[in-house]
Amino acid sequence: MKKGGRNNNIMGLKEKLKSDPRIKELVMWMIHPPRRPRPRLWIRLFVNPFFHKKGKNSLIRHRHSRIDVFPYNKFDVGTNTIIESFTTINNGVGDVLIGNRCRIGIGTVIIGPVTLKDGSGTGQHVFLGGFNHGYKDGNENSSTQALDIKGIIIDEDAHIGANSVVLAGVTIGKRCQIGAGSVVTKSIPPYSVAVGNPCRVIKKYNFQTNEWEKA
Repeated sequence: MKKGGRNNNIMGLKEKLKSDPRIKELVMWMIHPPRRPRPRLWIRLFVNPFFHKKGKNSLIRHRHSRIDVFPYNKFDVGTNTIIESFTTINNGVGDVLIGNRCRIGIGTVIIGPVTLKDGSGTGQHVFLGGFNHGYKDGNENSSTQALDIKGIIIDEDAHIGANSVVLAGVTIGKRCQIGAGSVVTKSIPPYSVAVGNPCRVIKKYNFQTNEWEKA
């Protein structure tokens, strides 16, 4: 299927879901069981391949991973990218876009909307969550409140160290290095080394000296 046709199908499906609550309820029931955000087998086998993109020479280790992706949002993987075992990916709230030559480490969790650009990657057991559960109304359970969707962008050639957490709304700049175990609560500028909880910049690259220097 051509890319334009695929995008038109996605937009058409979204419009139908928005226009009629009864159709939305029926379609969502067909896609996944109630209160179980995992697509049914027939969706994974016969529907998703027509909506999602996997580039040449890319590898997704499905057998020991939870690739819980749905046809109404994008899950696109570029060329020469590897998604290691025990990874969880969910695009139920927003698109998950993974570029070329990326590496997603063992046990990583990616909950969209999340974009990883070319050459970026994660170490083991990294968490990237593009939204937060709403809790504005203290009289209601957060599961019934609107989601706070902000997204995450990991720019080109940036690397997130093992056991790190990146919160919604964060952009990590080009060629950044995030130290293991960091909790990234705010955006990190390009060409930075950042570590800690909360994560802070400790080095920046100086293009005049071609050295990483203390911030």
